[in-house]
Amino acid sequence: MKKTALFSWHQQAGAKIIDFGGYLMPVQYSGIIAEHKAVRNAAGLFDVSHMGNFYVKGTRAKDFLQYLTTNDLEKLEAGHAQYNLMLYPHGGIVDDLIIYRIDRDTYFLIVNASNAPKDFEWMQQHITAFEGVDLEDHTDRLSLIALQGPFALNILKIVFPAFSTESLGLFQFGNASFQGSELIIARTGYTGENGVEICLPNDIALTLWEALIAAGKEFNIQPVGLGARDTLRLEMGYSLYGHEIDQDTNPLEARLKWVVKINKGHFIGKEACQQVELNLKRGVAGFSLNGRVLPRQGFKVYNTDHQEIGWVCSGTLSPTLQEPIGTCSIVREYINPGTPVLVEVRGTFHTGRIRTLPFVTTSLSGQ
Repeated sequence: MKKTALFSWHQQAGAKIIDFGGYLMPVQYSGIIAEHKAVRNAAGLFDVSHMGNFYVKGTRAKDFLQYLTTNDLEKLEAGHAQYNLMLYPHGGIVDDLIIYRIDRDTYFLIVNASNAPKDFEWMQQHITAFEGVDLEDHTDRLSLIALQGPFALNILKIVFPAFSTESLGLFQFGNASFQGSELIIARTGYTGENGVEICLPNDIALTLWEALIAAGKEFNIQPVGLGARDTLRLEMGYSLYGHEIDQDTNPLEARLKWVVKINKGHFIGKEACQQVELNLKRGVAGFSLNGRVLPRQGFKVYNTDHQEIGWVCSGTLSPTLQEPIGTCSIVREYINPGTPVLVEVRGTFHTGRIRTLPFVTTSLSGQ
């Protein structure tokens, strides 16, 4: 099992540790609900150093990534980031990722922890056709810290007074210095709140973590584990690999058509997406249940005539709304908000309805 550079801090803070993506990671400290509310109302600090980090370099780096991913990198300027997908030829999703353009010939990629080895191998399989492009795995060298919440940028300003947080737009990033080392500060969060992700060398991660905790005390900052990270992203309707998306799901069936630029040049999986677009049968939607029973991944979803129409992708009790919510993959004719549905939980049918995503309004609403 791997450990992040912050593992000892998590242990000393009394975190509950679990195996996640091959790493020993904190799932909670004070409790999922308390940590969730800290991010929604104040600020939370996440160790997400288990995520995979790759560099793609070379004069044909953009061509290589254009072929490998669904979004259009022609629109990506230096200092900007882009949500993207890698597909198999049949249209299933290899992984979702964020691509940062460092300069004309250099790109930085953040991929899912559990998929990182598979992703790296997939990219290596296709790089030989692009002479002069280098692929580097920096996962074991770098830490990733996410600072999220309404007061996140206030806290960041205390630790990095020279960094211009005001000029940093969504899905943009900049460089800053900490203890003589250069790091990347990006606004590409996963909670729906204001905040940043900081990528930095392992040897200064603990010092920065403690500096952010100290600066955030007046704002009631809390360390946050993977449990609340999941409830926060689900309230926003964000996809998680292995739930809303996987190797058998086409992105057009998962609310991700906006990430697939059919009109750009050829990319792996393009033909499969074109075929699905001609006959789109399924979609991912939000839903809520009456009562307090929790929907879980894989539970079956039915219409009011008790005909099976889909399955639950993710489910939880929303700490913000205090009601059971989830996402489901269902037949498209039932996808409109307000449509009544039934979810089977341990042999019992529970009533609910399709909901508009996201479920909650956050500090980023309107930006």
